[in-house]
Amino acid sequence: MKYTRLTKEQFDELNQEFSTFLATQTIDKAEWDTIKAEKPEVAEQELDVFSDLVWEGVLTRAEYLEHFSKNHIFLFQSFDTHVQSIVLKSLVPEVDFLTKDGLQWLSDNMFTDTIEMKVGKKEFTEERNTSLFALIQQGAFLSDGQLYKQINSIIEG
Repeated sequence: MKYTRLTKEQFDELNQEFSTFLATQTIDKAEWDTIKAEKPEVAEQELDVFSDLVWEGVLTRAEYLEHFSKNHIFLFQSFDTHVQSIVLKSLVPEVDFLTKDGLQWLSDNMFTDTIEMKVGKKEFTEERNTSLFALIQQGAFLSDGQLYKQINSIIEG
């Protein structure tokens, strides 16, 4: 397995897609129920293959990721061969970016000396999607890139 298996909730959300996936392998509902009952290891393999296909599609379309922690915000824009990053760090230890108040504080203090901002670029050393998945496993999530674009336009402005 290249990525990780989808959660039960994710499978529930993708029920129709999973049925279509099984149909492409000429497995109908009755046969799927039989496989689950009599060959659970085969059922597990099917779940893993489907999970990888879903992750591959999501990661291929992914462009922006964000990762928030108490004193840092990591913003990423991914390209074919590299990822660009904007890292915001609060120099005031009491600030917590995981709270609404912390984000308001960031908004009020964005371009003061209480925020350290670093811009970076990193070439992918492994396959792009694998690299993005590693960021997700570390706590990043897919985003619309609005925050990245806002800050980047000011930096480049």
